[in-house]
Amino acid sequence: MKLIISLVSLLLISSTISAESNCTHCWIQERTRSRRSIDFNDVFKLPAYRMPRSFKPTNYELEIKPFTINATFLGKVKIFGSWISEGSRIKLDVDRGLYITNISIKCLSPNSTEAFEKADIAEQEHNIKKAEFNIDLQQWFTTGRKCEININYTGNISISETYGFFMNSYLDTLAQAHTFLATHLRLNHAKQLFPCIDEPEYKATFLLSVVRPKNLQCRSNTPLIASTEIPDEPNFMRDNFEKTPEMSTYQLAFMISDFESMSPSRSVNPIEGRGPLEIKVWGRKEYLSTLSKVPNKIVTIINYLQNYFNISIGLSKLDLVAMPMYTASKASDSWGLMFFKESELSSPLVWNTAYELIYQWIGQRITPFRWTDAQVNKALNSFLASKTTVDIDPHEMEGKWPMTLLYSLYYEFGKTLPFSRVAGIRHEATSSKIELVFRMFNYTLGEEIFRQGVQKFVHEPAKNRSFYAHDIFTQLDKVRVKNNLTLPNDLTISSIAAPWITRDRVPVVTVIRDYETGNITFTQNVFLRETPPASNEKMSYLWDIPIIMVSQENISFAKLQPNYWLTKSDNSITMTDIASKENFVIVNPEEIGMFPVNYDPCNWYMLGEFLQGPMRETIPVLTRAKLLHDAWNMAYAGNICFEVALNMTLFLKNETSHVVWEPFFTMIDHVGRKIQESENVATNFEAYIFSLLEPLYKNQLGETPNPNEPSWKTHMRGLAKNFLCRAGYRPCVEEAKEQYKKWMKDDEPDEGNPVANEFICPVFRWGTMEEWEFGLQRVINFPQKTIERKQSERTYLLKTLAGCPVDKKKIERLLNVTILNENSNFTDSDIQLIYSTLTGSATGYFALFDFLVDHWNLMKQRFETKEHLWNGIINSATSSFSTQEGYDMVSQLYKDRQREADPAEAIIKKVMGDLEEELKWSKSNLPVIEGWLNNHLKQRPSSLMSSERQTTAMDSSSITPFAG
Repeated sequence: MKLIISLVSLLLISSTISAESNCTHCWIQERTRSRRSIDFNDVFKLPAYRMPRSFKPTNYELEIKPFTINATFLGKVKIFGSWISEGSRIKLDVDRGLYITNISIKCLSPNSTEAFEKADIAEQEHNIKKAEFNIDLQQWFTTGRKCEININYTGNISISETYGFFMNSYLDTLAQAHTFLATHLRLNHAKQLFPCIDEPEYKATFLLSVVRPKNLQCRSNTPLIASTEIPDEPNFMRDNFEKTPEMSTYQLAFMISDFESMSPSRSVNPIEGRGPLEIKVWGRKEYLSTLSKVPNKIVTIINYLQNYFNISIGLSKLDLVAMPMYTASKASDSWGLMFFKESELSSPLVWNTAYELIYQWIGQRITPFRWTDAQVNKALNSFLASKTTVDIDPHEMEGKWPMTLLYSLYYEFGKTLPFSRVAGIRHEATSSKIELVFRMFNYTLGEEIFRQGVQKFVHEPAKNRSFYAHDIFTQLDKVRVKNNLTLPNDLTISSIAAPWITRDRVPVVTVIRDYETGNITFTQNVFLRETPPASNEKMSYLWDIPIIMVSQENISFAKLQPNYWLTKSDNSITMTDIASKENFVIVNPEEIGMFPVNYDPCNWYMLGEFLQGPMRETIPVLTRAKLLHDAWNMAYAGNICFEVALNMTLFLKNETSHVVWEPFFTMIDHVGRKIQESENVATNFEAYIFSLLEPLYKNQLGETPNPNEPSWKTHMRGLAKNFLCRAGYRPCVEEAKEQYKKWMKDDEPDEGNPVANEFICPVFRWGTMEEWEFGLQRVINFPQKTIERKQSERTYLLKTLAGCPVDKKKIERLLNVTILNENSNFTDSDIQLIYSTLTGSATGYFALFDFLVDHWNLMKQRFETKEHLWNGIINSATSSFSTQEGYDMVSQLYKDRQREADPAEAIIKKVMGDLEEELKWSKSNLPVIEGWLNNHLKQRPSSLMSSERQTTAMDSSSITPFAG
């Protein structure tokens, strides 16, 4: 097999090895957002139907008495309400864990405004499957009649999860256990606590009473009115709380604990003539010192938000709790009482806390009318949290917003079939799109008009203080009109927003300048990085696109608002150029719109030259990153010559910003996969990237971490080091092998792994067969069902054993052990993990293909009853080639097996069609890339390579991949 050197695909294997889909959708990972509050990922798990209601509650009087010994509670609820339509059935949401012990109903007499009389119940039914309780009355009630429902019931306190009404405990420094109880009622868990109508638009007031032990205290949404002793129960107290404002059932919250609190040294600024807001941060006694800076951070954020919304938080007190053992995937940010994981609340970062506090205005003060309206709620909160963070502490975002969201969307929406691999992420992507649409309007309308629109949205909610998804865009339009801001062709904010939000595509704008006439033409098309599918309606999508330009002659990024709008009615427009022919233009600076931009070759050339000059930093980092990213995306998609994209990397030798560098790692990974079968191209490409990264790592980032350095620097050092290690960087390989020896010398190597993950892959890649075999034996002998060793450790080892080697013999050994020898230590899931990992490197898929050809009959017999494994191996072994050699190999396999009537035949036939498209890409781009590298590669970094790397590079019989 000829020498094949690929580039960087295993760049992130050590950081992503434990999660199957981490690499593909970094808008979830990079931002490190946990799932929040009204989380629309959960919305889509809710029943599709909405139960019709005739009766609407207006007030709940609720008493809860918990019993920690057997994790149960007694409940009493008095529901006041009225009939909103004629009927005789009352539908309540009641969880299967609640047991109704008694019901009585009184309704207002027809001819009285005060006298209530008993209503007779004809039938009652607890439908456990639908979690609803139906009460059929003997009388028929007309619209407006008022009723009072009294229900006694029992329920269970959860001890396994932090949802509904739950109980947990923590140990203090003396190992004494302290029990606490709390609620987490969203998404729709209020029905686990009390019979109610558990949908957000059914708002009501609440009068809460909680029975608690005397040695504990209770906090709820509103301040405590009084605590009273309970006759015959001297160890308990009853706490009564102020009536809440109208709110949805999921906003009700309380906590019983022995937590202690601290208050800020600063005050919230007065607004609307309200009294001071009492802020308390709660936690277990031993943890309070860790929370010492949190109270004042809360004050800073609330003051900012009150000023932004021009309205108070609407509360007299706000409790924030650092809850130990809190396992919920999202914080519980109920009105006036918020629960966080301890590490989350104690963090000095602004974004997470701001995000939760914004829910006090948007989500609590006004709420989504239905759970499905929560997408806009989440997106607007996320945008405002990012803006808050940038304004309060711009260093926290590290310049990566909105790149983290945007570039991942570009990659996904540029596919022929978006979300075909991980469909569940579509909902998260939708929220990200909406957030970016808000960011676009914040620029195109101007910050002040956008802020006025948000204020109007919060100040003037629809009936019942609920909103629909489109309401925010309606309010933005009203403010726009009021401020005499016109849009072309009778456009509205809603009409502009809809296509951006609803389509799993984004546009690309092509900018062609006529340097003779002084005109400039803008054309929009659907952006695709992959081969376009057969012509269909989705490929003819059009958007209303703001065209914002900066010219080299007036290189100012201070005030960026549209020069023109490229509308759906005119997918192409020609205007007078704003720059002379000797100067470049930049369209869509700062990624204001959700679209990449392509230019004519001359404009690209001028941009590349300017970025290599002394004025490079007059272009902000986000825009420098965009120019580099757009050029590579255009080249990858075949819209410009790859020479242009490579020219745009030349300025990186002087680039110090991580914002510009970070997307470059993804881009060289993508291209590395395409070229890894071409020996000369891949080798030179690797050497060129090495020449850029080695000085970045040694001189700018530094090889030794600083304890106080910013997180971006740590992250960037890891990315650079990962690449260099996989390229055989001598210091890294030597360090990794030295660390690995500690494990090999251990008398009980299966008791634990003393080697950090970052050292495993370099050893398996460049180390000896003996070192690799030691790792294989650790997988085979991995202890089962032990608390000390997690199965994720074994998964990591197995994935690196398959994904890291450059020596084909190691892969053959792994396939022999797991498939031919049928080693019982390897499950079907292990085999699936192995063959899917092998597709990431040329070493892997060449070895897998040869193994399949050599052992076809044996493997087919082995997997004849496991069609999914057999089909998966066939697809993995044949689908990753990109050169004529690979295509010929797959074609020959198809001919050899064509008459076997095997399902694999159809798989291989489809793969051949896909490989034909890969061949077109290679034939078009590989000669260009090879020619450019031959002209620009001054010196190969061979002196920095380990001896193992140099030996491998000279061995023409081996494959040295860097794609994973």
